[in-house]
Amino acid sequence: MKAVVIRRYGAAEVLQYEDVEQPKIEPTQLLVKVRASSVNPIDWKIRQGMLSLITGSNFPKILGFDVAGDVVAIGSGVTRFKAGDAIYGSTSFPGGGYAEFAAVSENVAALKPTNLSYEEAAAVPLAALTALQSLRNEGNIQTGQTVLINGAAGGVGIFAVQIAKALGAVVTGVSSTKNLDLVKSLGCDRVIDYTQQDFTQDIAQYDIIFDAVGKRSLSQTKRVLKPNGIYITTLPSPEVFLESVLTAFLPIQKAKFILQKPNTQDLVYLKELIETGTIRVVIDRTYPLEELAAAHIYSETGRVVGKIALVQPVVDIAI
Repeated sequence: MKAVVIRRYGAAEVLQYEDVEQPKIEPTQLLVKVRASSVNPIDWKIRQGMLSLITGSNFPKILGFDVAGDVVAIGSGVTRFKAGDAIYGSTSFPGGGYAEFAAVSENVAALKPTNLSYEEAAAVPLAALTALQSLRNEGNIQTGQTVLINGAAGGVGIFAVQIAKALGAVVTGVSSTKNLDLVKSLGCDRVIDYTQQDFTQDIAQYDIIFDAVGKRSLSQTKRVLKPNGIYITTLPSPEVFLESVLTAFLPIQKAKFILQKPNTQDLVYLKELIETGTIRVVIDRTYPLEELAAAHIYSETGRVVGKIALVQPVVDIAI
């Protein structure tokens, strides 16, 4: 099969489009013909070697956590899917989605939302699960609470705004000038243009501050966080990790970071929100898989609005 692999850590040029062996599935896995994947910042962070203590030095590696495609074979222990099902889901760490075929565990897959294309569906899993689990699991979000989303136009932020609204919150979104209309259209009750105003100097206070771009910390945001408020970040920096430990068991403002856990139940929940029109997907750019290096370079600029999708040509399935 064709796949994009890395044989060492480095800049985008280490991504090579080449022939590799198809994955062999375990009893609880699906073999999926990948129709689309997407780019998340963690992909290029792994590629650069920023997580090498976790990802190790074994090569080649196929990155990519998001997949949408068709089931072509199932393991002997699979009970919820059959060949021919259109699914979306996640691959195991450190990836595997940047390929023609991927092995996907049954417990991290769900039927694809019927109203999404493959490329739209592939933009959902990692980013939307991160947003959902941050707000619901870490933030214990409640109807009527005030929530600020920093990075509201980014890959995680677009889903966080819509999920917070679906869960009954009053949402403030922070974005650049050019994206204010977009975040308003996603459901923000109020917007802050970070080029004109530092949200940490706002007069309002929030029950939850979700830093979807990992740019701040509890100490920087505590002025605009309610006394029992929660600061959540997607980037567990040493400062945030220390803050999370120090505040964990005290009745004060808390700092938390998200370690997203893919699972079928949450993907089914997101599917329902998508199919009812509660959540929509925003695609900034779409690249063919063989141009993954260009997609990574664009993602690294930090100016992506929504998600970057990767598509593969539809060809006859042969396994």
